[in-house]
Amino acid sequence: VQLQASGGGLVRTGGSLRLSCLASGSDFPIGLMGWYRQTPGEQRTLVASITARGSTNYADSVKGRFTISRDNTKNTVYLEMNSLQVDDTAVYYCNAFIRFGVYWGQGTQVTVSS
Repeated sequence: VQLQASGGGLVRTGGSLRLSCLASGSDFPIGLMGWYRQTPGEQRTLVASITARGSTNYADSVKGRFTISRDNTKNTVYLEMNSLQVDDTAVYYCNAFIRFGVYWGQGTQVTVSS
């Protein structure tokens, strides 16, 4: 199973980005999918998650600004990020729970400049 994240980049404060993460290589249904982020020297923390049926959960710091969604026909999860702030700068990782395992993407850098 491979997760391929894309969509990161450099954006100014107040700007928007859309991250995508494609899961491939699994013969089993994909369960919970999520986005995490990590800054140097810090632990990886949850940004948002979404169940296979579409129930979502967000970190308090991104509520109202970020939206997680998924397309089960494409095995893809998205993270729409609006009103980006400097504190959102991090490497963003996607993950997916498939059968008995959890799989991670390679990370995509998001940099927000003031």
